Amino acid sequence: MSMKKILLTLAVVMAACFAASAQKFALVDMEYILKQVPSYEMANEQLRQLSQRWQKEVEAVTRDADAMYKKYLSDKVFLTEDQVKKREEEIVAKEKQASELRYKYFGPEGELYKKRQTLMKPIQDDVYNAIKKLSEERGYQCIFDRASSANIVYASPRIDVSNEVLAKLGYSN
Repeated sequence: MSMKKILLTLAVVMAACFAASAQKFALVDMEYILKQVPSYEMANEQLRQLSQRWQKEVEAVTRDADAMYKKYLSDKVFLTEDQVKKREEEIVAKEKQASELRYKYFGPEGELYKKRQTLMKPIQDDVYNAIKKLSEERGYQCIFDRASSANIVYASPRIDVSNEVLAKLGYSN
């Protein structure tokens, strides 16, 4: 056997081994997928409306505290020491109420967070399960989210399986 044939055979064998062990990767664009899911958009709208309503409620209490403080400043010269103390306590209590309300609605474990979890988790679970099923069917070892990865500089559109995930969810594009 000539040296050329040996090198050619070796190259073919190495290429076959490399192809057999090649990892299969795919990409999805979660932003794109979620924008195609009507329940996600409805949940976002519901969260937006709740957030606005709660924000107005917090702002109203804050305005009350500000008005109480301004009135206190204008009346202070006419108030007795006991009245001054009482008004200051009322203002502090109103400011505390606004702060507690803000925390209740918008804090780390607040109502908005809880509502977002309640509305979004089932949608996210459905998307995750569709991605998992697609991955198992196609033999992907890993599927990356191109929307959240700043490290992906370029990826071929051929490996984007977002539309296939939508099809698994029952939405065709």
